Amino acid sequence: MVNRFRFVADHSDTYEVKRLCELVEVKRSSYYAWKSAEPGRTARAEDDAQLAARIRVIHTEDNTYGAPRVTAELNDGVPPDEKVNHKRVARVMRENDIVGYRRRRRVTTTVPEPADHKVPDLLKRDFTADAPNRRYVGDITYLPIEGGANLYLATVIDCYSRKLAGWAIADHMRTDRVADALRAAAQDRNGLAGAVFHSDHGSQYTSKEFAALCDRLGVTQSMGMVGTSADNSLAESFNAALKREVLQNANTWPDEATCRRQVFRWVTRYNT
Repeated sequence: MVNRFRFVADHSDTYEVKRLCELVEVKRSSYYAWKSAEPGRTARAEDDAQLAARIRVIHTEDNTYGAPRVTAELNDGVPPDEKVNHKRVARVMRENDIVGYRRRRRVTTTVPEPADHKVPDLLKRDFTADAPNRRYVGDITYLPIEGGANLYLATVIDCYSRKLAGWAIADHMRTDRVADALRAAAQDRNGLAGAVFHSDHGSQYTSKEFAALCDRLGVTQSMGMVGTSADNSLAESFNAALKREVLQNANTWPDEATCRRQVFRWVTRYNT
């Protein structure tokens, strides 16, 4: 219908509007209503073009950003009456072919081991909290290096804000790496007493050493079912997002130094 109205407008200087409307089978009243609304459409189109330019600046800085993150960046520090609706951001991005990076690749990294004692699942897939420093989830994931080597990242994520409160990278998967991440979270939050830490049944988390550290910090352990990634999906999702957005089309990091530097940069942006 819009194309028909546009046809009438484009030829109205040469032919009568009545005749043109009859030719394309539209009502004159509908055409004039469309014509009267044209200034508003033009203004909205100009506003959208300006918004698209702002979005491109953000997306150029980090091409992994989709509409939710772009909206957050646009609204950061601006008055309430100047905030942009996320649906409008999504529409403008779609109309201008601006998309966040997507890559789907599933890798299983958990090495299960029988626990020394039974640890219940205290979260039951509810990865929310009513305040900071109440509930945490964690995992350890591999970071592939060119040539076949790996680094390993251990994480401690606050369920309230999704902040990465503690993390550690090493070239091994021993328990002291996940312990370092938990100690880093304790330092960041000035203690973890009374908090719950949820993980899978990886051997690092079921060890006596890690259980003793949790006791010293006043942390209660929680674990999902063996072999069920959904029971720790918040941590799994974080790992997938990091590797997808940093590696993008690559399969490995070129060397350990580059890996550590890029992960540090991504984590810093993620937390801010």
